[in-house]
Amino acid sequence: MFENLSERLDRSFKLLKGEGKITEINVAETLKDVRKALLDADVNYKVAKQFTDTVKEKALGQNVLTAVKPGQLMVKIVHDQLTQLMGNTAEEINLKGSPAIVLMSGLQGSGKTTFSGKLANMLKTKKGKNPLLVACDVYRPAAIEQLRILGNQINVPVYSEPENKNPVAIALNAIKEAKANNHDLVIIDTAGRLAINEQMMQEIAAIKNAVQPGEILFVVDAMTGQDAVNTAKEFNERLNFDGVVLQARR
Repeated sequence: MFENLSERLDRSFKLLKGEGKITEINVAETLKDVRKALLDADVNYKVAKQFTDTVKEKALGQNVLTAVKPGQLMVKIVHDQLTQLMGNTAEEINLKGSPAIVLMSGLQGSGKTTFSGKLANMLKTKKGKNPLLVACDVYRPAAIEQLRILGNQINVPVYSEPENKNPVAIALNAIKEAKANNHDLVIIDTAGRLAINEQMMQEIAAIKNAVQPGEILFVVDAMTGQDAVNTAKEFNERLNFDGVVLQARR
């Protein structure tokens, strides 16, 4: 999606190539294509319109320096506004606590299990953490096995109780295990469904209330598009999550 959007934006900026100055006419033509590129990338219409309106306002208020071409200036304005839209400050993951607890949330197939392994490996190698992965998907034995395989690959232990169907109890037991074995980080992989349902939301809310995680991440397939917004709202209302992970498929 991002690659396609980048290509479309590049073509849009070529409309200004050779122009001597920025005018309302050539900006309107450029932003018309930018808005279409955003909509084709499944960006919400209101977001796309607000974005292009803001870019237009900033572009028309700029004086073009002799050393800067109009196309170059538009690239900078659009880039800066995209950065603002996506969040212009970097936030570190919260690793406070003994142990620090990270709770994964999201629908089935979003990539929670895979990302749990990636995160554990990154924090182990980059931050010197001693993580424990926790398998709290009590509905899919394959999810537990997948987490075990990932754990073996990165040399990180995985806590699971295959016969226990109580994810809250599993999570609490895992934290006891972490404390007993000097793990300073616990990453809890939870169950997902094909669609949001009340049982799912109650279950993950119960895990949150029981373990009090310092960081809650919502994992979504990067190809989901606008449907991810509605799903994210549902999860955020129950969990008040701290960050969103866009999991790319390759």
